[in-house]
Amino acid sequence: MLGLTLKEVSVAFREGKISPTELCKKCLNRIKKTQHLNAYITVTEELSLKLAQQSEARLRQGVSRGPLDGIPFAVKDNFCTKNIRTTCASKMLKGYSPPYNATVVQKLLDQGAILMGKTNMDEFAMGAGSTDGAFGPVRNPWSYAASYRTQTGAAPDSDWVITGGSSGGSAAAVASLTSYLALGSDTGGSTRNPGALCGVVALKPTYGLVSRHGLIPLVNSMDVPGIMTRSVNDAAIALGVLQGIDVRDSTTVPAPSALTELPEYFDVRNLRVGIPKEYHAPGLCEETLAQWSRVADLFERAGARVEQVSLPHTQHSIVCYHVLCHAEVVSNMARFDGLEYGHRSEMESSTEVMYASTRHEGFNDVVRGRILSGNYFLLKQNYQHYFVKAQKVRRLITEDFRQIFNSGIDVLLTPTTLTDAARYHDFTQEDNRTRSAQEDVFTQPANMAGLPAVTVPTALSQRGLPIGLQLIGPALEDKKLLCVAQWVEQRVGFPSISDFHNSQESRNEAGMPRREQTSAV
Repeated sequence: MLGLTLKEVSVAFREGKISPTELCKKCLNRIKKTQHLNAYITVTEELSLKLAQQSEARLRQGVSRGPLDGIPFAVKDNFCTKNIRTTCASKMLKGYSPPYNATVVQKLLDQGAILMGKTNMDEFAMGAGSTDGAFGPVRNPWSYAASYRTQTGAAPDSDWVITGGSSGGSAAAVASLTSYLALGSDTGGSTRNPGALCGVVALKPTYGLVSRHGLIPLVNSMDVPGIMTRSVNDAAIALGVLQGIDVRDSTTVPAPSALTELPEYFDVRNLRVGIPKEYHAPGLCEETLAQWSRVADLFERAGARVEQVSLPHTQHSIVCYHVLCHAEVVSNMARFDGLEYGHRSEMESSTEVMYASTRHEGFNDVVRGRILSGNYFLLKQNYQHYFVKAQKVRRLITEDFRQIFNSGIDVLLTPTTLTDAARYHDFTQEDNRTRSAQEDVFTQPANMAGLPAVTVPTALSQRGLPIGLQLIGPALEDKKLLCVAQWVEQRVGFPSISDFHNSQESRNEAGMPRREQTSAV
Protein backbone atom coordinates (compact mmCIF):
# COMPACT_ATOMS: atom_id res chain seq x y z
CA MET A 1 0.00 0.00 0.00
CA LEU A 2 2.84 2.42 0.80
CA GLY A 3 4.24 1.99 -2.71
CA LEU A 4 1.10 3.04 -4.57
CA THR A 5 0.64 6.26 -6.55
CA LEU A 6 -1.64 9.08 -5.40
CA LYS A 7 -4.33 8.01 -7.87
CA GLU A 8 -4.14 4.38 -6.73
CA VAL A 9 -4.44 5.38 -3.07
CA SER A 10 -7.50 7.52 -3.82
CA VAL A 11 -9.12 4.53 -5.53
CA ALA A 12 -8.20 2.31 -2.57
CA PHE A 13 -9.89 4.80 -0.23
CA ARG A 14 -13.09 4.80 -2.31
CA GLU A 15 -13.16 1.00 -2.53
CA GLY A 16 -12.64 0.65 1.21
CA LYS A 17 -9.38 -1.31 0.88
CA ILE A 18 -7.75 1.01 3.41
CA SER A 19 -8.75 4.08 5.38
CA PRO A 20 -6.81 7.36 5.73
CA THR A 21 -6.24 6.58 9.42
CA GLU A 22 -4.80 3.14 8.67
CA LEU A 23 -2.57 4.59 5.96
CA CYS A 24 -1.40 7.39 8.25
CA LYS A 25 -0.45 4.85 10.93
CA LYS A 26 1.47 2.82 8.36
CA CYS A 27 3.44 5.93 7.35
CA LEU A 28 4.14 6.85 10.98
CA ASN A 29 5.40 3.33 11.64
CA ARG A 30 7.55 3.58 8.55
CA ILE A 31 9.02 6.86 9.80
CA LYS A 32 10.02 5.14 13.05
CA LYS A 33 11.46 2.19 11.15
CA THR A 34 13.61 4.48 9.00
CA GLN A 35 14.81 6.90 11.70
CA HIS A 36 18.39 6.07 10.73
CA LEU A 37 17.87 8.07 7.51
CA ASN A 38 17.38 11.25 9.56
CA ALA A 39 14.88 12.48 6.97
CA TYR A 40 12.63 14.32 9.44
CA ILE A 41 13.41 17.10 11.89
CA THR A 42 9.87 17.14 13.32
CA VAL A 43 7.25 14.39 13.09
CA THR A 44 3.71 15.71 13.64
CA GLU A 45 2.20 12.43 14.83
CA GLU A 46 -0.69 13.83 16.86
CA LEU A 47 -1.72 16.28 14.14
CA SER A 48 -1.32 13.62 11.44
CA LEU A 49 -3.73 11.23 13.14
CA LYS A 50 -6.24 14.02 13.79
CA LEU A 51 -6.19 15.09 10.12
CA ALA A 52 -6.47 11.46 8.99
CA GLN A 53 -9.54 10.88 11.16
CA GLN A 54 -11.17 13.99 9.72
CA SER A 55 -10.41 12.79 6.19
CA GLU A 56 -11.82 9.36 6.99
CA ALA A 57 -15.05 10.90 8.28
CA ARG A 58 -15.43 12.92 5.04
CA LEU A 59 -14.82 9.90 2.85
CA ARG A 60 -17.40 7.85 4.78
CA GLN A 61 -19.94 10.55 3.98
CA GLY A 62 -18.89 10.55 0.33
CA VAL A 63 -17.59 14.12 0.54
CA SER A 64 -14.03 14.12 -0.79
CA ARG A 65 -12.11 17.38 -1.07
CA GLY A 66 -10.14 16.16 -4.08
CA PRO A 67 -7.44 13.74 -5.21
CA LEU A 68 -5.20 14.54 -2.22
CA ASP A 69 -7.78 13.95 0.51
CA GLY A 70 -6.19 11.55 3.02
CA ILE A 71 -2.79 11.54 1.25
CA PRO A 72 0.27 11.80 3.59
CA PHE A 73 2.75 14.54 2.66
CA ALA A 74 5.95 16.01 4.11
CA VAL A 75 7.29 19.58 4.05
CA LYS A 76 10.85 20.84 3.93
CA ASP A 77 11.62 22.69 7.13
CA ASN A 78 12.02 26.09 5.46
CA PHE A 79 8.27 26.36 4.80
CA CYS A 80 6.28 27.99 7.59
CA THR A 81 3.80 25.73 9.38
CA LYS A 82 1.37 27.20 11.89
CA ASN A 83 2.28 26.38 15.51
CA ILE A 84 4.83 23.77 14.34
CA ARG A 85 8.50 24.53 14.78
CA THR A 86 10.23 25.70 11.63
CA THR A 87 14.02 25.64 11.89
CA CYS A 88 15.62 25.80 8.42
CA ALA A 89 17.92 23.20 10.04
CA SER A 90 19.64 26.04 11.88
CA LYS A 91 20.31 26.91 15.52
CA MET A 92 19.31 30.46 14.59
CA LEU A 93 15.60 29.51 14.51
CA LYS A 94 15.61 27.42 17.68
CA GLY A 95 12.15 27.47 19.24
CA TYR A 96 10.50 29.36 16.38
CA SER A 97 6.89 28.39 15.57
CA PRO A 98 5.28 30.51 12.83
CA PRO A 99 1.77 31.93 13.39
CA TYR A 100 0.69 30.98 9.84
CA ASN A 101 1.06 28.35 7.12
CA ALA A 102 2.92 28.86 3.87
CA THR A 103 0.45 29.12 0.99
CA VAL A 104 1.53 25.77 -0.50
CA VAL A 105 1.13 24.04 2.86
CA GLN A 106 -2.31 25.59 3.39
CA LYS A 107 -3.44 24.53 -0.09
CA LEU A 108 -2.50 20.92 0.62
CA LEU A 109 -4.24 20.99 3.99
CA ASP A 110 -7.33 22.53 2.38
CA GLN A 111 -7.38 19.54 0.02
CA GLY A 112 -7.46 17.19 3.00
CA ALA A 113 -3.83 16.03 2.71
CA ILE A 114 -2.18 14.73 5.89
CA LEU A 115 0.94 16.51 7.15
CA MET A 116 3.44 13.92 8.44
CA GLY A 117 6.21 16.30 9.46
CA LYS A 118 9.02 18.70 8.56
CA THR A 119 11.99 17.31 6.66
CA ASN A 120 15.72 17.76 7.14
CA MET A 121 17.87 19.95 4.88
CA ASP A 122 21.08 21.94 4.54
CA GLU A 123 21.05 24.96 6.84
CA PHE A 124 18.92 27.71 5.26
CA ALA A 125 19.01 25.63 2.05
CA MET A 126 22.68 26.46 1.47
CA GLY A 127 24.24 23.21 0.31
CA ALA A 128 24.18 20.39 -2.21
CA GLY A 129 24.23 17.28 -0.03
CA SER A 130 21.88 17.75 2.94
CA THR A 131 24.97 17.30 5.09
CA ASP A 132 25.29 20.82 6.53
CA GLY A 133 22.24 21.16 8.78
CA ALA A 134 22.15 21.57 12.55
CA PHE A 135 20.27 18.25 12.91
CA GLY A 136 22.85 16.10 11.18
CA PRO A 137 23.13 14.74 7.63
CA VAL A 138 20.43 12.84 5.75
CA ARG A 139 21.14 9.28 4.60
CA ASN A 140 20.07 8.12 1.16
CA PRO A 141 17.56 5.22 1.35
CA TRP A 142 19.49 3.55 -1.48
CA SER A 143 22.68 3.38 0.62
CA TYR A 144 21.78 -0.19 1.51
CA ALA A 145 21.97 -1.26 -2.14
CA ALA A 146 25.35 0.43 -2.57
CA SER A 147 26.86 -1.30 0.45
CA TYR A 148 25.90 -4.76 -0.81
CA ARG A 149 27.11 -4.17 -4.34
CA THR A 150 30.49 -2.83 -3.30
CA GLN A 151 31.49 -5.05 -0.38
CA THR A 152 30.41 -7.90 1.83
CA GLY A 153 29.01 -7.24 5.27
CA ALA A 154 27.52 -4.08 6.68
CA ALA A 155 28.95 -0.82 5.43
CA PRO A 156 30.81 1.40 7.91
CA ASP A 157 29.16 4.68 8.77
CA SER A 158 31.44 6.58 6.38
CA ASP A 159 30.33 4.40 3.46
CA TRP A 160 26.67 5.43 3.23
CA VAL A 161 25.74 7.78 0.40
CA ILE A 162 24.26 11.29 0.39
CA THR A 163 20.81 12.34 -0.75
CA GLY A 164 21.87 15.51 -2.52
CA GLY A 165 20.63 18.88 -1.36
CA SER A 166 19.36 20.99 -0.08
CA SER A 167 15.97 19.21 -0.01
CA GLY A 168 17.47 15.84 0.87
CA GLY A 169 15.06 15.10 3.70
CA SER A 170 12.05 15.52 1.39
CA ALA A 171 13.59 13.24 -1.24
CA ALA A 172 14.43 10.62 1.41
CA ALA A 173 10.89 10.86 2.82
CA VAL A 174 9.34 10.00 -0.56
CA ALA A 175 11.98 7.39 -1.43
CA SER A 176 11.63 5.62 1.95
CA LEU A 177 7.82 5.33 1.56
CA THR A 178 6.98 7.57 4.53
CA SER A 179 5.04 10.08 2.41
CA TYR A 180 3.55 10.13 -1.08
CA LEU A 181 4.34 13.77 -1.75
CA ALA A 182 6.93 16.15 -0.34
CA LEU A 183 7.58 19.85 -0.78
CA GLY A 184 11.09 21.13 -1.30
CA SER A 185 12.54 24.44 -2.37
CA ASP A 186 14.57 24.89 -5.56
CA THR A 187 16.93 27.83 -5.97
CA GLY A 188 19.70 26.22 -8.01
CA GLY A 189 18.65 22.58 -8.18
CA SER A 190 17.79 21.86 -4.55
CA THR A 191 14.76 19.73 -5.49
CA ARG A 192 15.99 18.12 -8.71
CA ASN A 193 19.45 17.23 -7.39
CA PRO A 194 18.19 15.07 -4.47
CA GLY A 195 15.33 13.80 -6.62
CA ALA A 196 17.83 12.34 -9.09
CA LEU A 197 20.06 10.84 -6.39
CA CYS A 198 17.13 9.30 -4.49
CA GLY A 199 15.25 7.95 -7.49
CA VAL A 200 12.12 10.09 -7.28
CA VAL A 201 10.44 12.57 -9.61
CA ALA A 202 11.29 16.17 -8.75
CA LEU A 203 9.62 19.17 -10.39
CA LYS A 204 10.71 22.80 -10.34
CA PRO A 205 7.73 24.73 -11.75
CA THR A 206 7.99 27.94 -13.74
CA TYR A 207 9.01 30.84 -11.49
CA GLY A 208 5.82 32.53 -10.29
CA LEU A 209 3.46 29.63 -11.06
CA VAL A 210 3.52 28.51 -7.40
CA SER A 211 3.42 30.93 -4.47
CA ARG A 212 6.54 31.56 -2.37
CA HIS A 213 4.56 33.07 0.51
CA GLY A 214 5.74 31.40 3.70
CA LEU A 215 8.89 29.96 2.13
CA ILE A 216 11.77 31.38 4.18
CA PRO A 217 13.81 32.96 1.37
CA LEU A 218 17.28 32.20 0.16
CA VAL A 219 17.34 34.02 -3.20
CA ASN A 220 14.01 35.76 -3.82
CA SER A 221 14.55 36.09 -7.56
CA MET A 222 15.16 32.34 -8.03
CA ASP A 223 13.41 30.49 -5.17
CA VAL A 224 10.63 28.16 -6.34
CA PRO A 225 8.64 25.63 -4.26
CA GLY A 226 9.45 22.19 -5.64
CA ILE A 227 7.38 19.01 -5.78
CA MET A 228 8.69 15.48 -5.12
CA THR A 229 6.64 12.37 -5.87
CA ARG A 230 7.08 8.77 -7.00
CA SER A 231 5.56 9.32 -10.44
CA VAL A 232 5.25 12.15 -12.95
CA ASN A 233 1.46 11.98 -12.88
CA ASP A 234 1.53 12.44 -9.09
CA ALA A 235 3.63 15.59 -9.57
CA ALA A 236 1.06 16.88 -12.09
CA ILE A 237 -1.80 16.28 -9.64
CA ALA A 238 0.10 18.17 -6.93
CA LEU A 239 0.95 21.05 -9.29
CA GLY A 240 -2.70 21.35 -10.23
CA VAL A 241 -3.51 21.98 -6.58
CA LEU A 242 -0.62 24.35 -5.87
CA GLN A 243 -0.43 26.55 -8.97
CA GLY A 244 -2.03 29.96 -9.49
CA ILE A 245 -2.26 33.51 -8.22
CA ASP A 246 -1.64 34.29 -4.55
CA VAL A 247 -2.40 37.83 -3.38
CA ARG A 248 0.34 37.41 -0.75
CA ASP A 249 3.01 36.89 -3.41
CA SER A 250 3.23 39.61 -6.05
CA THR A 251 5.44 37.46 -8.28
CA THR A 252 2.73 34.84 -8.89
CA VAL A 253 1.09 34.51 -12.29
CA PRO A 254 -2.21 32.93 -13.41
CA ALA A 255 -2.06 29.23 -14.19
CA PRO A 256 -2.26 28.83 -18.00
CA SER A 257 -4.57 25.82 -17.71
CA ALA A 258 -6.26 23.60 -15.16
CA LEU A 259 -4.30 20.47 -14.30
CA THR A 260 -5.66 17.34 -12.63
CA GLU A 261 -3.73 14.45 -14.11
CA LEU A 262 -1.90 13.70 -17.33
CA PRO A 263 -3.26 11.81 -20.35
CA GLU A 264 -2.08 8.21 -20.49
CA TYR A 265 -0.82 8.63 -24.06
CA PHE A 266 1.33 11.46 -25.41
CA ASP A 267 2.50 11.57 -29.02
CA VAL A 268 6.15 12.59 -29.31
CA ARG A 269 6.25 12.32 -33.08
CA ASN A 270 7.53 15.60 -34.52
CA LEU A 271 8.55 16.75 -31.02
CA ARG A 272 11.83 18.66 -31.22
CA VAL A 273 14.23 17.66 -28.44
CA GLY A 274 17.34 19.78 -27.88
CA ILE A 275 20.64 18.40 -26.55
CA PRO A 276 22.75 21.33 -25.26
CA LYS A 277 26.35 20.73 -26.28
CA GLU A 278 27.61 22.78 -23.31
CA TYR A 279 26.09 20.21 -20.92
CA HIS A 280 28.82 17.72 -21.81
CA ALA A 281 30.52 19.02 -18.69
CA PRO A 282 33.82 17.93 -17.15
CA GLY A 283 33.24 15.21 -14.57
CA LEU A 284 30.18 13.72 -16.28
CA CYS A 285 30.43 9.99 -15.58
CA GLU A 286 30.12 7.35 -18.30
CA GLU A 287 26.97 5.81 -16.82
CA THR A 288 25.09 9.11 -16.79
CA LEU A 289 26.29 9.88 -20.32
CA ALA A 290 25.07 6.44 -21.44
CA GLN A 291 21.59 7.11 -20.01
CA TRP A 292 21.51 10.52 -21.68
CA SER A 293 22.29 8.88 -25.04
CA ARG A 294 19.84 6.05 -24.39
CA VAL A 295 16.87 8.35 -23.74
CA ALA A 296 17.78 10.56 -26.70
CA ASP A 297 17.69 7.40 -28.85
CA LEU A 298 14.27 6.50 -27.41
CA PHE A 299 12.95 9.86 -28.56
CA GLU A 300 14.48 9.48 -32.01
CA ARG A 301 13.11 5.97 -32.54
CA ALA A 302 9.64 7.19 -31.53
CA GLY A 303 9.68 9.83 -34.26
CA ALA A 304 10.91 12.86 -32.34
CA ARG A 305 13.53 15.10 -33.88
CA VAL A 306 16.63 15.16 -31.66
CA GLU A 307 19.17 17.86 -32.41
CA GLN A 308 22.17 19.49 -30.82
CA VAL A 309 21.69 23.06 -29.62
CA SER A 310 23.92 25.65 -28.02
CA LEU A 311 23.46 27.65 -24.81
CA PRO A 312 26.78 29.53 -24.92
CA HIS A 313 26.40 31.61 -21.76
CA THR A 314 25.41 28.76 -19.44
CA GLN A 315 29.10 28.08 -18.86
CA HIS A 316 29.13 31.29 -16.80
CA SER A 317 25.98 30.42 -14.90
CA ILE A 318 27.54 28.99 -11.74
CA VAL A 319 29.85 31.96 -11.17
CA CYS A 320 27.00 34.35 -11.92
CA TYR A 321 24.74 32.45 -9.52
CA HIS A 322 27.22 32.64 -6.67
CA VAL A 323 27.45 36.41 -6.92
CA LEU A 324 23.69 36.93 -7.09
CA CYS A 325 22.93 34.29 -4.47
CA HIS A 326 25.39 35.66 -1.92
CA ALA A 327 24.22 39.22 -2.53
CA GLU A 328 20.59 38.28 -1.82
CA VAL A 329 21.60 36.13 1.14
CA VAL A 330 22.98 39.26 2.82
CA SER A 331 19.56 40.89 2.64
CA ASN A 332 17.57 37.81 3.62
CA MET A 333 19.76 36.86 6.57
CA ALA A 334 19.69 40.39 8.03
CA ARG A 335 16.35 39.68 9.72
CA PHE A 336 17.94 37.06 11.99
CA ASP A 337 19.34 39.38 14.66
CA GLY A 338 18.15 37.74 17.90
CA LEU A 339 15.69 40.49 18.79
CA GLU A 340 12.26 39.14 17.92
CA TYR A 341 12.46 35.34 17.52
CA GLY A 342 14.88 32.45 17.42
CA HIS A 343 18.30 32.24 19.03
CA ARG A 344 19.63 35.15 21.09
CA SER A 345 23.13 35.29 22.52
CA GLU A 346 23.68 35.83 26.22
CA MET A 347 26.45 38.30 25.40
CA GLU A 348 24.57 41.60 25.75
CA SER A 349 27.17 44.16 26.77
CA SER A 350 26.03 46.24 23.80
CA THR A 351 23.61 45.96 20.90
CA GLU A 352 26.47 45.46 18.45
CA VAL A 353 28.00 42.69 20.56
CA MET A 354 24.63 40.95 20.89
CA TYR A 355 24.05 41.11 17.12
CA ALA A 356 27.52 39.78 16.30
CA SER A 357 27.54 36.98 18.89
CA THR A 358 23.98 35.89 18.04
CA ARG A 359 24.78 35.55 14.35
CA HIS A 360 28.11 33.86 15.02
CA GLU A 361 26.47 31.31 17.31
CA GLY A 362 23.33 30.82 15.22
CA PHE A 363 24.74 30.47 11.70
CA ASN A 364 27.11 27.75 10.55
CA ASP A 365 30.31 28.39 8.59
CA VAL A 366 28.58 28.05 5.21
CA VAL A 367 25.94 30.69 5.94
CA ARG A 368 28.44 33.08 7.53
CA GLY A 369 30.74 32.65 4.54
CA ARG A 370 27.98 33.56 2.07
CA ILE A 371 27.03 36.62 4.13
CA LEU A 372 30.64 37.83 4.16
CA SER A 373 31.19 37.30 0.43
CA GLY A 374 27.81 38.86 -0.38
CA ASN A 375 28.73 41.98 1.54
CA TYR A 376 31.99 42.09 -0.40
CA PHE A 377 30.17 41.91 -3.75
CA LEU A 378 27.87 44.76 -2.67
CA LEU A 379 30.59 47.16 -1.50
CA LYS A 380 30.40 50.48 -3.33
CA GLN A 381 33.71 49.87 -5.11
CA ASN A 382 32.69 46.32 -6.13
CA TYR A 383 29.00 46.71 -6.96
CA GLN A 384 29.38 47.41 -10.68
CA HIS A 385 32.14 44.85 -11.16
CA TYR A 386 30.29 41.97 -9.47
CA PHE A 387 26.56 42.44 -8.90
CA VAL A 388 25.68 44.52 -11.98
CA LYS A 389 27.86 42.39 -14.24
CA ALA A 390 26.25 39.21 -12.87
CA GLN A 391 22.79 40.60 -13.63
CA LYS A 392 23.85 41.28 -17.22
CA VAL A 393 25.19 37.73 -17.58
CA ARG A 394 21.93 36.40 -16.17
CA ARG A 395 20.04 38.24 -18.90
CA LEU A 396 22.28 36.65 -21.54
CA ILE A 397 21.64 33.19 -20.08
CA THR A 398 17.90 33.82 -20.19
CA GLU A 399 18.18 35.01 -23.80
CA ASP A 400 20.01 31.79 -24.78
CA PHE A 401 17.05 29.73 -23.58
CA ARG A 402 14.53 32.07 -25.20
CA GLN A 403 16.23 31.84 -28.58
CA ILE A 404 16.36 28.05 -28.40
CA PHE A 405 12.66 27.71 -27.62
CA ASN A 406 11.70 30.40 -30.14
CA SER A 407 13.54 28.39 -32.80
CA GLY A 408 11.04 25.55 -32.34
CA ILE A 409 12.68 23.35 -29.74
CA ASP A 410 9.98 21.90 -27.47
CA VAL A 411 12.08 20.52 -24.66
CA LEU A 412 15.73 20.19 -23.61
CA LEU A 413 17.13 16.86 -22.42
CA THR A 414 20.11 17.03 -20.05
CA PRO A 415 21.69 15.13 -17.16
CA THR A 416 20.58 16.19 -13.67
CA THR A 417 23.79 15.37 -11.81
CA LEU A 418 27.31 14.45 -12.89
CA THR A 419 27.27 11.05 -11.18
CA ASP A 420 25.18 8.89 -8.91
CA ALA A 421 25.22 9.66 -5.17
CA ALA A 422 28.63 10.21 -3.59
CA ARG A 423 29.73 8.53 -0.40
CA TYR A 424 29.29 10.81 2.60
CA HIS A 425 32.97 10.54 3.47
CA ASP A 426 34.06 11.58 -0.03
CA PHE A 427 31.49 14.36 -0.34
CA THR A 428 32.46 16.10 2.90
CA GLN A 429 36.13 16.35 1.97
CA GLU A 430 35.52 19.37 -0.29
CA ASP A 431 34.29 22.83 0.66
CA ASN A 432 30.61 23.69 0.30
CA ARG A 433 31.05 26.18 -2.55
CA THR A 434 33.02 23.68 -4.65
CA ARG A 435 30.44 20.96 -4.06
CA SER A 436 27.54 23.27 -4.93
CA ALA A 437 29.25 24.36 -8.15
CA GLN A 438 29.81 20.74 -9.16
CA GLU A 439 26.36 19.43 -8.25
CA ASP A 440 24.29 22.32 -9.69
CA VAL A 441 26.03 22.66 -13.05
CA PHE A 442 23.05 21.19 -14.98
CA THR A 443 20.18 22.41 -12.81
CA GLN A 444 21.06 25.98 -11.91
CA PRO A 445 20.66 27.65 -15.36
CA ALA A 446 16.92 26.87 -15.37
CA ASN A 447 16.58 28.88 -12.15
CA MET A 448 18.45 31.80 -13.68
CA ALA A 449 15.93 31.84 -16.54
CA GLY A 450 12.87 31.00 -14.42
CA LEU A 451 12.01 27.94 -16.53
CA PRO A 452 10.19 24.73 -15.53
CA ALA A 453 12.38 21.66 -15.17
CA VAL A 454 11.79 18.11 -13.97
CA THR A 455 14.07 15.18 -13.23
CA VAL A 456 12.97 11.62 -13.95
CA PRO A 457 14.77 8.50 -12.63
CA THR A 458 15.95 6.43 -15.58
CA ALA A 459 18.22 3.61 -14.37
CA LEU A 460 20.38 2.21 -11.59
CA SER A 461 24.14 2.54 -11.74
CA GLN A 462 26.54 -0.37 -11.26
CA ARG A 463 26.54 0.55 -7.57
CA GLY A 464 22.76 0.09 -7.44
CA LEU A 465 22.10 3.82 -7.10
CA PRO A 466 19.61 5.93 -9.12
CA ILE A 467 20.56 7.99 -12.16
CA GLY A 468 18.16 10.73 -13.25
CA LEU A 469 17.82 12.89 -16.36
CA GLN A 470 16.41 16.40 -16.56
CA LEU A 471 13.89 17.92 -18.97
CA ILE A 472 13.62 21.72 -19.33
CA GLY A 473 10.74 23.46 -21.07
CA PRO A 474 9.60 26.98 -22.00
CA ALA A 475 8.08 29.20 -19.31
CA LEU A 476 4.52 28.28 -18.28
CA GLU A 477 4.52 25.11 -20.40
CA ASP A 478 4.76 22.94 -17.30
CA LYS A 479 1.94 20.63 -18.38
CA LYS A 480 3.54 19.80 -21.72
CA LEU A 481 6.88 19.30 -19.97
CA LEU A 482 5.26 16.81 -17.58
CA CYS A 483 3.61 14.98 -20.48
CA VAL A 484 7.04 14.50 -22.07
CA ALA A 485 8.49 13.45 -18.71
CA GLN A 486 5.75 10.85 -18.27
CA TRP A 487 6.50 9.51 -21.75
CA VAL A 488 10.12 9.01 -20.65
CA GLU A 489 9.03 7.46 -17.36
CA GLN A 490 6.85 4.92 -19.15
CA ARG A 491 9.72 3.71 -21.34
CA VAL A 492 12.89 3.67 -19.25
CA GLY A 493 11.85 0.81 -16.96
CA PHE A 494 13.13 2.26 -13.71
CA PRO A 495 12.45 -0.20 -10.86
CA SER A 496 9.75 0.87 -8.43
CA ILE A 497 10.86 2.06 -5.02
CA SER A 498 8.53 -0.41 -3.31
CA ASP A 499 10.22 -3.28 -5.21
CA PHE A 500 13.59 -2.04 -3.94
CA HIS A 501 12.39 -1.96 -0.34
CA ASN A 502 10.81 -5.41 -0.69
CA SER A 503 14.08 -6.84 -1.97
CA GLN A 504 15.95 -5.16 0.89
CA GLU A 505 13.64 -6.73 3.46
CA SER A 506 13.95 -10.10 1.73
CA ARG A 507 17.72 -9.90 2.17
CA ASN A 508 17.26 -9.24 5.88
CA GLU A 509 14.90 -12.20 6.25
CA ALA A 510 17.40 -14.40 4.43
CA GLY A 511 20.00 -13.59 7.05
CA MET A 512 22.09 -11.08 5.11
CA PRO A 513 23.95 -8.63 7.37
CA ARG A 514 22.08 -5.38 7.83
CA ARG A 515 23.40 -1.85 8.20
CA GLU A 516 23.29 -0.67 11.77
CA GLN A 517 20.34 1.70 12.09
CA THR A 518 21.46 4.48 14.37
CA SER A 519 20.25 8.06 14.20
CA ALA A 520 22.46 10.50 12.35
CA VAL A 521 21.44 13.34 14.68
